[in-house]
Amino acid sequence: MNTTTATAPQPERLFLLDGMALAYRAYFAFIRRPLINSKGVNTSAIYGFTTALMRILEDEKPDHIAVVFDTREPTFRHEMFKEYKATREKMPEEMASQLDRLKDIVRAFNVPVIEYPRYEADDIIGTLAKRAEQEGVLTYMVTGDKDFMQLITPYTKMLKPGKAGEEPEVIDERGVLEKFGVRPAQVIDVLALIGDTSDNIPGVPGVGEKTAIPLIQTYGSLENLYEHLDDIPQKGLREKLAQHRELAFLSKHLVTIHTDVPVPVNFHELKANAPDSSALIKHFSELEFRTLLNKLSGIVSIAVERNAKQWAPEQPPPPSPGVRDIHTDAHEYHCITAEHDLNTLIARLRQSSRFVFDTETTSPNALQADLIGLSFAMKEREAFYVPVRYANSMHDQHTGASKDLFSASDTQPASTNATSTALPLQTVLSALKPLFEDPSIKKMGQNIKYDMLVLMAHGVHVEGVAFDTMVASYVLRADGQHSLDALAMEHLNYKMIAYDDLVGKGKTLKHITEIPLDVITDYAAEDADMTLRIAAIQQEKLKEREQLRLCEEVEFPLIPVLARMEFAGIALDGAYLADMSKELERMIDNLIRDIYNDAGGQFNINSTQQLADVLFNKLKLPTVKKTKTGYSTDVAVLEALRGQHPIIERMLEYRQLTKLKSTYVDALPSLINPRTGRIHTSFNQTVALTGRLSSADPNLQNIPIRTELGRAIRKAFIPSDEGNLIMSADYSQIELRVMAHVSGDEGLIEAFTRGEDIHATTASKVFGVKPEEVTREMRRKAKEVNFGIMYGIGPFGLANRLEISQTEAKEIIQRYFERFPKVKQYIHDTIATCRRTGYVSTLLGRRRYLPDITSRNSAVRGNAERQAINMPIQGTAADMIKLAMIGIDAEQQRQKLKSKMLLQVHDELVFEVATDELETMRTLAVERMQNALHLDVPIDVEVGVGKNWLEAH
Repeated sequence: MNTTTATAPQPERLFLLDGMALAYRAYFAFIRRPLINSKGVNTSAIYGFTTALMRILEDEKPDHIAVVFDTREPTFRHEMFKEYKATREKMPEEMASQLDRLKDIVRAFNVPVIEYPRYEADDIIGTLAKRAEQEGVLTYMVTGDKDFMQLITPYTKMLKPGKAGEEPEVIDERGVLEKFGVRPAQVIDVLALIGDTSDNIPGVPGVGEKTAIPLIQTYGSLENLYEHLDDIPQKGLREKLAQHRELAFLSKHLVTIHTDVPVPVNFHELKANAPDSSALIKHFSELEFRTLLNKLSGIVSIAVERNAKQWAPEQPPPPSPGVRDIHTDAHEYHCITAEHDLNTLIARLRQSSRFVFDTETTSPNALQADLIGLSFAMKEREAFYVPVRYANSMHDQHTGASKDLFSASDTQPASTNATSTALPLQTVLSALKPLFEDPSIKKMGQNIKYDMLVLMAHGVHVEGVAFDTMVASYVLRADGQHSLDALAMEHLNYKMIAYDDLVGKGKTLKHITEIPLDVITDYAAEDADMTLRIAAIQQEKLKEREQLRLCEEVEFPLIPVLARMEFAGIALDGAYLADMSKELERMIDNLIRDIYNDAGGQFNINSTQQLADVLFNKLKLPTVKKTKTGYSTDVAVLEALRGQHPIIERMLEYRQLTKLKSTYVDALPSLINPRTGRIHTSFNQTVALTGRLSSADPNLQNIPIRTELGRAIRKAFIPSDEGNLIMSADYSQIELRVMAHVSGDEGLIEAFTRGEDIHATTASKVFGVKPEEVTREMRRKAKEVNFGIMYGIGPFGLANRLEISQTEAKEIIQRYFERFPKVKQYIHDTIATCRRTGYVSTLLGRRRYLPDITSRNSAVRGNAERQAINMPIQGTAADMIKLAMIGIDAEQQRQKLKSKMLLQVHDELVFEVATDELETMRTLAVERMQNALHLDVPIDVEVGVGKNWLEAH
C-alpha cells in the first residue's frame, strides 16, 4: 500500500507507530506457530514488528516518523482510577524478553523512539498528531487499536496493519462512521458506555456496542444522553444507566486520549536517517531473519537517497543482496512439446543418479485430479516441463508449434498457452512409466506422496523414492514451515512464483490450463529446480545433526507405504450408517423432549446464551466459568455440573450424539471417492510435533472409542472385496514399555518381563499391598498414574482425574517415585538436558525443540517440561510403528500378497486380509511390530480379525 497519489501536491506526512500495540499484534499473529530460531528463542514479536516498520520505510518513504512506547511507570489514569489495567494479564514472558532487542533494532534503523513518563503512547501520539495538524502535516497513526479512532480528522488517519498477505487499511472519517456507526468525536462516548475489559475500564455493566452505538447516534454525546435519560423507553436500560452514571463519566475520562501532553519533542525533527546497516545486519544475522536481511538493501538505498549527506563519500553504505526471484536468478527452464524431445529428456534422466519430479494438476485431491504436466530437474538451475493433453480437457483453446529444445540453435520455451501444444497424456505416461517404476533410479520431490498418488491414479507406480524436502524440513524442525515457498526463502533467500499470482483470484481467476505455456513452464520448472537445490542443503544439515539416518531408514521409506495405503482406501457400509443415522436421530429427538421438560419450556439448545440462561438464571445452577459474552456452557463446565440436575447429563449426551451423527455417521458417506467407491484418508507425516502420523480428509484416527455408540461407527468399515476380512494389530501398552526401556527402571522392566498386569503391579507397589489384594479401584488409580507420569502429570492433574484431594494425589505420586526411582531420574535428567540443549530426542534421534523450557513464567515452563517428558516416549513409539509398517509393506511386496495395509491409528494397524493369507499376515504383523526396535522389555501385539473393524478390534 502507498498512501501517496500522483494527482496533486502532497502535504508532509508523519507516521507515528504505536510500538506496544504492534509488538503485541505481531506476537499473537504467530501464536499457533511461533517463530523460533535455532537457539530456541521466540522472535515472533520482533519479526512481525520489524516487517511492518520496514514496509513503511520502503513503501511510504515518510517525511517524519517515530515509534512510541509506553513506560513502566503508573500514568495519570492510574491516579484517577487505581484499578486501571489491574486485571490485564501479565505480558507473556516470551514477548517481554523481545522488547529491548526490538527497540535496539528501531534505533539501528535511525528511527526515533519516544517514551514519556506518566503518559501512555496513545496520548503522545495524539499530542504529536494535533501539533502536526496545526501546521498542515498529515499524520498516520500506525496501530490496530480502535481507541485511536477518536483522533481521526481530515489531517489525522489510522493505518491499520493487514494480516499476512493483506494490504494495510487506511481509516479516515468515513471509515470510522462505517465501522463504528458514529463520528470520530463520538467514539469516546461509545467507549465510555461499553468500557474496556482489557484495560479494566468499567463502562456501564450490561451495555455493549449494540446498545451503546444507537444511544450515541440518537443523543449525540454521553452528556446529552444523561440529560434525556427519561426519554429512553426500555426501563431496564434506563435503570442501568442511572445506576452507573458515575462509572460512565469516569470511563469517559479514562478512554479520552489527551492531546496536550508536555512531551518535549519537535515533530519536524522526527526523521528516519540513514540506518546503521552494520548493526542491522548483526541483529538480523543473530536472530536468523534471512528474509529481512535480504530486504535490507531496499531500505538502505531509500535512506541513502533521502539522506545523502549522512554518508561520507569514501564510505558508501554496505551492499546487501536482494531477495532473488525468477527474474533475477540465472537458470534454464525448458518446455517439452515434441516426442523426440521427451525421449531425449528420458535418456538424460536415466543417466542421472537421481532426479526431482513434480506434477501440475487440477485439484489438491490427488485421486481426483487431472494431470496437466510434469517437471523434472537433474542439476541446479536447469529444469524441464512436460505439459500433457488429457482426454477430457475443456481448455484446448490455443495452438502452437513445438520446438527442438535440445538443439544448439534453440533452448527457449515455447510461448503459446494451449494444452493443444502438449503431448497426449498416454504418450507421455507410456514413455515415462518404465523410468518411474525403476527402483534403481532415485526420485526426489516436495511432498512427493501427492505426486505418487496422482501417477498411481493414472496407472504409474513410482519406485525408488530417495528424498522429500517437506519431510526433511519436518525432521529438521517439526515446528517450522514446510511449504516449498517457505523453504526456498529460508534456505535460498528466493521468492518463488505464487500460485495465486499464476492463476489469479476472484474475477481474474483462470483455469490452470489457460495459463500461457511459457508462464506455467517457469512456474512448474521452478518447483523442481528449487526442490533440488533445497534438498542438497537439507542433506548437509541432516548429516550435521545426525538425523539423515532417521530420514533414510524411517521417514523416506514410509512415503511409498503411506501412498499405497491411501490409494487402497477402505470400504464403507453405507446402509449400516444410514440405519445408524436414523437411530441417532430418534435418540436425539427423545433427548430434546426431555431437555425441554427439564428446562420448563422450549429454547434453542445449540445456543450457548439461551442454554446459559436456562442453567444459571432459570434453574439457578452454580456458575463455573464466565467469558466476555456471558456464562460458559462448554463441556468442561457441564462436566463440573454433573449430578446437579438431570438436564446436565442429558445435555452432555445430546452433544455427544449430535457430534457423532454430524461428524461421522452423516459425513463419512459423503467423503466416498466417486471414482473408487472407497474412503481415502490422507496420512500426514509433517504435522504432529512428536513424530506421530496424523489423518485428514477424513480424520479416521479420531473416531471415538470410549463409548459403545462411538465404537459402533467402526462397524461401518468393511473389506472392499467380498470374502476378505479386516485384521487389527495393536501394540499393548507400548508407551509404558518404552518408558521402562528409556528409564531403565528395574521394577518396570521386571513386571513386563514376567508378563504381569502392569497396572496391578504398580498398584501393589504404590499402595503397599500384595498383588492378590489389589482392588479394581486401586488398579484404576495406578493406571492413571502410569499413563499420567508419561505426560508429566502433577498432584493437581491426578487429583482431577481420580476425583481425590491434591494431598492424596501428591502422596500417590511420591510413593510411585519411591517404588520406581529411575522413572523419577529419567524425568529429572530429561528436563535438565532439554534446558541445556533446547530440545529432547527419541531413541532414533527425532528432535522436538522446546524453547519455553527456560521461561520464567511457571505455567509456560511447566507445560514445556511436560512435553519434554512425553515426547521421547511417544516419539519413540511413533518411530517403532513406522518401522513396523515399512517392514510389513516390504514383505507384502516381496511375497506379492493380495492383503493390504489400510490404516494406522497411533499404536494400531488395520489390514484388509485375503482369507487364504490370514495366518501369513497375522505372523508377519506380529513379527515386524515386535522387532521394529529393540527394547529391554518384551513387546506384546494384540491381533483381532472380523468382518468389520469393530469385530477385529
